[in-house]
Amino acid sequence: MCKVSVICLTYSHAPYIAQALDSFVRQETSFRYEVIVHDDASTDGTTDILREYAARYPDIIRPVFESENRYSQGIVISRDILMPLARGEFIAFCEGDDFWTDSRKLEKQVRALESHPEADICTHAAAVVKDGRLWKYYAPSICNRTIPVEEVIFGGGNFVATNSILCRASVWKAPAPFRDVLFNDYSLQIQGSLRGGMVYLCDCMSVYRPYLPGSWTSRHIDKADRIRFHQADKAMLEALDRYTRGQYSEAIRRRCTLYDAEDKRTKRMVRLARSVKKRLIELYYRLRGSKFTS
Repeated sequence: MCKVSVICLTYSHAPYIAQALDSFVRQETSFRYEVIVHDDASTDGTTDILREYAARYPDIIRPVFESENRYSQGIVISRDILMPLARGEFIAFCEGDDFWTDSRKLEKQVRALESHPEADICTHAAAVVKDGRLWKYYAPSICNRTIPVEEVIFGGGNFVATNSILCRASVWKAPAPFRDVLFNDYSLQIQGSLRGGMVYLCDCMSVYRPYLPGSWTSRHIDKADRIRFHQADKAMLEALDRYTRGQYSEAIRRRCTLYDAEDKRTKRMVRLARSVKKRLIELYYRLRGSKFTS
């Protein structure tokens, strides 16, 4: 019986994927686990590296290779392709450009959830590395504790790092209606916390690397995209409010208020940037003695 299924999405992560795979196969556990790695038609040698590791660790690594990029087709890879393949009682996540730093991460998290049968999700602290340097930590608490769902809702999508999540497969594979509105890490954190909160371990056991070429964050850093993401989150939270019959309305209201404030600030920044750009162009043509028309 496989205890944990690790879900790893990778696309053109050749400089990083070996470090991720090493951190998976070095896990010290008292149970069997599998690593399902989805290679979304990489073009930089990631596929060759993955084939090598799959050959070396056939009992752990289960590769899924694509001949064409499925993300660009609008497919939710983890849900539509990998969910039916996962055999574990628990599900963990780590993308191919991130990695784990503790060889007992899976063991610690499984034991934590087994000690809390009332809970469905466990997370931990994670380091955020940008340009090769420590940037910050995702660490919502300085001690081990069970975090109530209200804090998870208010924390937003960046409450914890994706590669810190371990949840019961029964939760991941049975999305609540509000996750049908938005199937992402944020909605998973919330659903996983509804029954008994989020079990949190203060040990820092992973590294998250945003803004790398080809990463999700590098494709979604446009300010207009951020506003659209907030709108999607708010739609999911409205569905959550209906699903829970208003039980968490205050936390949802506070989260949405923060989104609105951030979006207003973003729009002001965009307008200011456009105004400055226009004035610089006008100045350029004025100095050249040419007439500028907008």
